[in-house]
Amino acid sequence: MSAPLRIGFVGGGFITRFHLQSLVAVRDCVVAGVSSRSRASAEETAALARSLEVGPQARAFASTEELAASPEVDALWICARNDTRLQVLDEILEGAARRSTPLRGVALEKPLARNLAEARAVLERVERLGCPHGYLEDMLFAPHLVRGKEVLWRRAVPLAGRPFLARAAEEHAGPHSAWFWQPGIAGGGVLLDMMCHSLEAARWLLTAPGAPRDSLSPVEVVAVCENLKWTLPKYRERLRRRFGPEVDWEHHPSEDFTRATIRWRTEEGQEVLTETTSSWCFTGAGLRHTFEVAGPEYSLEANLAETGLRVFLGREIQGEAGEDLVEKQNAEQGLMPVSPDEPSTYGYVGENRHFVRAFLGREPVGLDFRDGLEVVRLMMACYRSAEEKCAVDPGDPSLEGYRPPAARAAEGTGAAS
Repeated sequence: MSAPLRIGFVGGGFITRFHLQSLVAVRDCVVAGVSSRSRASAEETAALARSLEVGPQARAFASTEELAASPEVDALWICARNDTRLQVLDEILEGAARRSTPLRGVALEKPLARNLAEARAVLERVERLGCPHGYLEDMLFAPHLVRGKEVLWRRAVPLAGRPFLARAAEEHAGPHSAWFWQPGIAGGGVLLDMMCHSLEAARWLLTAPGAPRDSLSPVEVVAVCENLKWTLPKYRERLRRRFGPEVDWEHHPSEDFTRATIRWRTEEGQEVLTETTSSWCFTGAGLRHTFEVAGPEYSLEANLAETGLRVFLGREIQGEAGEDLVEKQNAEQGLMPVSPDEPSTYGYVGENRHFVRAFLGREPVGLDFRDGLEVVRLMMACYRSAEEKCAVDPGDPSLEGYRPPAARAAEGTGAAS
């Protein structure tokens, strides 16, 4: 048996912790180290890797350059915040230049970048490394969707024809960290944060198994972006109290609700649709995470929030606020869903199993930075459609220099960037 892939994580936050939990179920890999903007965060995350026994020797590194240069590390998972993408890759390039053996792979969390120009710069840097690269989009590995797609395309499509509509929605009450709420750092709001998942999952569900990405060509995007909740005085004040004055949705808001319809053309000339919704305004026991596919004589429905496990907690049971039952938990009493294995349900286990195997050379990379760039292209088309209140051609070359309105406004006023 070959040696395990030794992974270094760049970033020690929420999403890295999800990845670490998923690696408990992934073979042939070990966590070697963590770098982070904060040494304390790196130490804490390395300690978690050790406690989960996915990285018995995992340690904190002083910098991303040192992590990338280390002979203890074979591949990197970049889970740092959006505004650090280029800086992180520059540090990786500097560290990689000091290696005696090349990195075996670099994977990057969604979104690839904050706009198309930045996405191209990210792609250029990773190609300079000369190693395989992967775009981390967990929804394409969610067991509900993987199994559902397999059944439809095997049993229904050969008899009735291809699916013509896919819907995807992801909605919750808002992100954990302050930087998501700052458009100068994040690059946008809920569209950039969450619709990257729904756009890609809906497209993938309509794409024949094994077919190339360009077998579906996006023709037209129509989208809306709104501020429905968090710009109201009561709720923008709640954000300020929770995160501090740097989160100012009175003067520097981004969107908290978005919806998009994309018209696609197949290789045979048939037109199909995806409809996607993302929101930071939804309040329920946990998040809302639904998918639908429709074809000539069949349909599919998946709800990742239906865990199959619920508990009832009466009035006398009063616990501290947290997310110990389900991600984006909004209550601690009543009839509550409980997720038995969130890292698997959301696709992190399947995703990491795939990229570990790909970087070990056992299978082709299924999703790379070029795919992530095309997702960014669609998101920029969505932003422009919402801003200009018209349909947008996602192939329009002027999207290359486009930036979402909230990001432009933050740059113009000197807000955090």
